[in-house]
Amino acid sequence: MADFDRITQQPEVMGGKPCIRGMRVTVAMIVGMVGTGHSIEAILADYPYLEREDVLQALRYAAWRADDREVLLAAG
Repeated sequence: MADFDRITQQPEVMGGKPCIRGMRVTVAMIVGMVGTGHSIEAILADYPYLEREDVLQALRYAAWRADDREVLLAAG
């Protein structure tokens, strides 16, 4: 994985979904909020235990995962 030190995945937290620093705040939740027009400042106001870098790293992680793809090679 790239350098995503704020993104954690633990089976006992949110079913293993990518979360912010082990909290019950998922990357998908952050991306969804940004996608519906919430600003980073609004997200931080709603979730004061988050930091700006948490939100930015969640967005970078989602972009990295979206770009990740599996290429199947033909058997030779």
